[in-house]
Amino acid sequence: MDLRYPIGQFKMEGNVTENKRQRFIDEIAETPVRLRAAVEGLSSEQIETPYRPEGWTVRQVVHHLPDSHMNAYMRFKLALTEDEPTIKPYMEDRWAELDDARSAPLEVSLALLDALHRRWMLLLRSLTPGDFARAFRHPELGVVPLDKSLALYAWHGRHHTAHITSLRERMSWG
Repeated sequence: MDLRYPIGQFKMEGNVTENKRQRFIDEIAETPVRLRAAVEGLSSEQIETPYRPEGWTVRQVVHHLPDSHMNAYMRFKLALTEDEPTIKPYMEDRWAELDDARSAPLEVSLALLDALHRRWMLLLRSLTPGDFARAFRHPELGVVPLDKSLALYAWHGRHHTAHITSLRERMSWG
C-alpha cells in the first residue's frame, strides 16, 4: 500500500448526480467527527509521529485540514459570488512547517474544523444544482467546477483521516 494515499488518489468519476452530491456533502459534514475520533486517546509522542517516512506528523495533518478546508470554503464563496474568479493557491507544505502547525494543541484545529464545517454545511445545503456548476479558475489546474471541488474535499477529509487511522493500525495503537 502507498502510505501517501491510504484510500487511493482522488479520481473524478463521471458526472455528479444529486445522490452523489448529497453523499459528498455528508462526507464533508462527517470530517470533523471522524478526525476527532482518529486522534482520540493519542499520547504526545504519538501525535508527533509522522504518518509515513518523510511525512507530516499527526499534529501537522490535523492542522492541515482546517487550513485546506478554509481555502476550499473561500473558493466556494468566490465562485458563487463572482464569474469564474481566479483563486490563489497556497503552499501547503510550507504552511505545515510554520510554528502553529508544528506546536499548537490539536484542539485548536479540531474546534476550528468543527465551526468551519458547520458554516460550510449551511452554505452547501442551501445550493441548487445550478450553483454547483459554477466554477473558479485555479492557476495550475484550470477551471474547476464546484461539483469537482465538492468531490475533492469529500475525498480530502477521508484521505487525511485515513493517514492517522492507518498509522494507528500499523502501530497497533488501538
